[in-house]
Amino acid sequence: MAFDGRTSRPPVFGMAVTASKLREDIYRILDRILRTGTPVEVVRGGRKLKIIPGDVAKGGKLARLKSRPHVLLCDPDELVHVDWSREWKP
Repeated sequence: MAFDGRTSRPPVFGMAVTASKLREDIYRILDRILRTGTPVEVVRGGRKLKIIPGDVAKGGKLARLKSRPHVLLCDPDELVHVDWSREWKP
């Protein structure tokens, strides 16, 4: 979003903003983060927080999962025919 002079506030992206500034422009800031993928730092109480879109942060949750190739030690088709009634406790 470009600053066109019609609003009283210029854009605050690509830099740290205060929690008050975030509260003032939260939807505009969040929309810009989602559109551009550029994180925004929020300063509160002398500490910094970073808002990062989930799909940008290391490829998303699925990309961060550890590979576990030997979890299932049998043929998956065998599980379909197992009688689980003794184990099931509703």
